[in-house]
Amino acid sequence: MPAPHTAFAENAIRQSPRAQFEAFLDDHRNMLTNCLNGLTEEQARRSLVASRTTLLGLVKHAAFVEKVWFDEAVTCRSRAEIGIPAGPDESFILTEQDTIASVQQAHHDACAAARDATASLALDDMLHGNRRGPLPLHWVYLHVLRELAQHCGHADILREQILAG
Repeated sequence: MPAPHTAFAENAIRQSPRAQFEAFLDDHRNMLTNCLNGLTEEQARRSLVASRTTLLGLVKHAAFVEKVWFDEAVTCRSRAEIGIPAGPDESFILTEQDTIASVQQAHHDACAAARDATASLALDDMLHGNRRGPLPLHWVYLHVLRELAQHCGHADILREQILAG
C-alpha cells in the first residue's frame, strides 16, 4: 500500500491544473490544522521561540491568511470590514477565548469560505483586492500554498519539541 502522500500525489497527477491546486491547498490546510490534534490547550499555546509563533497561533494565522487572500483579494473588502487584523503579526495573538476547538473551527470556516469565494473563478481571473495590485488566481493559489507549506514545517518542528518535552 503506498504512503498517504504518494497516493495523494498519484491522484493529483490525473486532475486538471485547478483541481491540483485545490488538492494541494486542502492537503496543506488539513496538515496544519491537524497539528493541534491530541494536544492539551497548554501544549497548543506553548511558546518555544522568541516570536509569537505557537501551534495554536499558526492555525489562527492560517485562518487570517485565508481571509486575506480569498476574501480581501476577491471581494475587495477591507480587513476592518472582514474583521481581521491589519497586519499578519497581530494574527498570531491568542486571546483567552481561543481554544483548539475554536481555532480549528475558525480555520475550517475560513477555508470553506475561500473555496466558495473562488468556485466561480478561473485560474487566470484577476483578483483586485490585494495591496500588491491585481493578481491572477493561480498566483494567489501558489502564494498561499507556499505559505501553508512553510507553516506546516514550523508546526512539525514545534509539535516535535512539545511532544518530546
